[in-house]
Amino acid sequence: MAPARSFEGRRFAKGVPPRRAIALAGLLLCLVACQQKTEKSSGRTANPAILAEGAVPFSIAAVSGLPGERQWRATYTADGKTAHFQIVLGTEKPGSDKDLRVSFGKGRFVAESGSDASTLPRNLQKALEARSLPTHVQRVKELPFEYVIIGGRLSSPAAGLNAEPAGNWEAIKIFLAKGEAEVFLNASPVEGKAEFSIKDEEYGDMLLAELAKVL
Repeated sequence: MAPARSFEGRRFAKGVPPRRAIALAGLLLCLVACQQKTEKSSGRTANPAILAEGAVPFSIAAVSGLPGERQWRATYTADGKTAHFQIVLGTEKPGSDKDLRVSFGKGRFVAESGSDASTLPRNLQKALEARSLPTHVQRVKELPFEYVIIGGRLSSPAAGLNAEPAGNWEAIKIFLAKGEAEVFLNASPVEGKAEFSIKDEEYGDMLLAELAKVL
């Protein structure tokens, strides 16, 4: 199974993936081979999810939501500070290529009152390779995004997100800021675990500015 980071989708108009995204998805296997070769030659593991500096883990618990939605309450605790927020994945729509088994949808991050995120942004800054922390953040109740699920029943990120051996994890690619910023959300609802994992360092500052609105 390919590392999640190698999927090169783009944002989707009105919740339906454009032909370009599907065509790029068809190149997944080729992209994976190139990505693995490049990263191994540089001395880095081929799976970014297990890089300590490339991921921020947190816990999740299922909460009730609207029909067809999946909703989790996320909790992140570090240095005595605890941040809470919610992740909502709307109804999934399968891609046109059944062999790829990818699905698409819209979702949102939901802010929670009483959350102390004084530590989380700093750790996200390091993991996402953002140059600086955002200032003058305008908080919002909900932050919409679009997503693509690019793998399910994967092994733990600690061992590398792969189909063999099978596991409880799924790889989800999140598109924020109208598709201008991308990040991976690897999640295992069964284990109550999830993580944000870096896609590309170029998205770091924009991702942090967007996520700071609700975290």
